[in-house]
Amino acid sequence: MAFPLFEGKQHASIYQKYRFTPPNELKDIIIQYLDKKKGPPHVLALDLGCGTGQNSRLLSSHFQEVVGMDISECQLEEARSVAGYPNVTYRKGSAEELQFPDGSVDLLTAASAAHWFDQSRFLAEASRILKTGGCLALLGFTDHNTRFYYQDREERLSLIYKEVKQELLPYTSHQVAVANSKLENLYSAIPFPDKERIECFPSRSLISVRNLPGFIESWSMFQIYKKKVPELAQELLTRTQKRFLEEMGVSSPDTEIEMEMEYFCVLASKP
Repeated sequence: MAFPLFEGKQHASIYQKYRFTPPNELKDIIIQYLDKKKGPPHVLALDLGCGTGQNSRLLSSHFQEVVGMDISECQLEEARSVAGYPNVTYRKGSAEELQFPDGSVDLLTAASAAHWFDQSRFLAEASRILKTGGCLALLGFTDHNTRFYYQDREERLSLIYKEVKQELLPYTSHQVAVANSKLENLYSAIPFPDKERIECFPSRSLISVRNLPGFIESWSMFQIYKKKVPELAQELLTRTQKRFLEEMGVSSPDTEIEMEMEYFCVLASKP
């Protein structure tokens, strides 16, 4: 986690409010994989790059303890503000230096975060702290095929979204490209022979036109754009919301649309 792009308090608040929780069905696949490879009991899950804790909380009912870890104290403050998960705690730390004993972790996971890790150092630490049969689960989503559904406006709405991404392309880091490759190089480098990939896991969620600019604002490339040209960045959000409303033929930004995202997951089990 050597790229501190999510550390600001405002960005953390945006992340908490607008980022989607990973699909519950994908989480179930991960737990089934862990059941098969290691078997119960499931004592400790470590969620790296946890941000505001969406994935950490999703795991809470399956483990005696879940620890979310991130380098951003502001992100962790947002995570800790969510009550009702007594077995979930949060620590500041990096994926390359994990303060856990050898062979102590049942599941090591990262949701939309592993592309920021130093690959070789992270994998060395993962190999050290996982139990025998313990599992690695690295999930995320690619933005190549994101689609929007509202009546018969799918093509036009999806095109507007693609144009936003194109405008932000000059501010998009190499690490985002790594995520869009579905962690192909990291998967190849995992030293465990028992590993597999879920290449495409479509998931649909409802989002209001009001909240769509917030989701875009949570992106690392938008934050870079905003720092360089804040006026143009704000104008992009305002223009995008207006274009969606006009294309949909509605006036209320609270109107909901269906957003389909394509998730992936890398799974591996320590021998």
